[in-house]
Amino acid sequence: MTTLSEPPAGIGLTPITHFAAASAEAQPGAQLAAIREAAAGFRSWFAATGRPEWVGTFDLQTLPYPTRFGLFRAALSPTPFVTLTHRMQVIRWREPDGRVRTLVFEPTDTELARRTPYFARLQESTPDVFERLFARPLGDVLSHLRSIGIAPEEVDWITFDHLHTQDVRRWIGTGEPAPDISPRAPVPPLLPNAKLLVQRAELESLRALHPLQLPWYQPHAYTDLRRDAIVALDGDVLLGPGVALLATPGHTIGNHTLVLSTDTGIWASSENVIAAECLNPEASRIPGVQRWSRNWGQEVVLNANTIEDTARQYNSCVLEKSIVDRSRVDARFAQFMPSSELTRSPLAPGTSPTFVHRGIFHGALTPRR
Repeated sequence: MTTLSEPPAGIGLTPITHFAAASAEAQPGAQLAAIREAAAGFRSWFAATGRPEWVGTFDLQTLPYPTRFGLFRAALSPTPFVTLTHRMQVIRWREPDGRVRTLVFEPTDTELARRTPYFARLQESTPDVFERLFARPLGDVLSHLRSIGIAPEEVDWITFDHLHTQDVRRWIGTGEPAPDISPRAPVPPLLPNAKLLVQRAELESLRALHPLQLPWYQPHAYTDLRRDAIVALDGDVLLGPGVALLATPGHTIGNHTLVLSTDTGIWASSENVIAAECLNPEASRIPGVQRWSRNWGQEVVLNANTIEDTARQYNSCVLEKSIVDRSRVDARFAQFMPSSELTRSPLAPGTSPTFVHRGIFHGALTPRR
């Protein structure tokens, strides 16, 4: 397993303490109350940190996902799969000294992600024509970066809400040859200056995966990553003006959420839920969702494929909806952008989303000087 590096001095990752008491609370009910109490203070503080210069969102692929996972127990549709659109976000800001920073959130290597045990088994058992209808490539990381004039060496950080399906070897490189993709030499980094920001708990969980976790990870891909290209985080951090990562464990042990302050207010993005309406089920038109939420007294519908810590995931979802603003398009919904968003599909009747964000867009992208 790759040894974790510590953040270098002067790296500018500022700890955020607003939710420290909630994170330390052992009882999930008391933690939920502490999250609600801390959210308003965080919102005010975070908005005052400034805004990034630019945020853009780019489609990577559509993929099938089990309905019983994505909509947990709420949906009535008999269809076994929903369609998700997986996206990445690019964020650029300036440090106080004028240095430009670039973060890429969710830069999934879609080719290698297909080797995740769950999706590999699904592919083996799915007719090709059906798979082509459900799973469509929509773009790739490097092509999207080129389209906006960002060179690979300009990327400072990459991060994911969690490491399900992810294989980052092509992005940050390895210290030794990798038999499956580079048998004769170490994998060269395609993003040569990028560092992977990851919660320490998330990366260390790969050392001894639980059976609930095994179908969703590729632990072999993390055994020999470049040590100096990994920065282990222990909780919430401010990366730059209006750019933060908040620890939101539950979906996975080390899940975290991207939080952004933009012209339209505060946004958050993760895969804790698969649709904006899963944080506002009272407004959902998906059959069964409103009634399920009302009958069970639950205000969120979890993305529940692993159920590593369901109560904590619920609390993390409440945190996400409590810190963001309401959509200016439809105020019934929070400005929460699922990193893989539920998408209308004729192959999945009864699961069409009530509302979709499709991305976070903010500011103007200027040349890096």
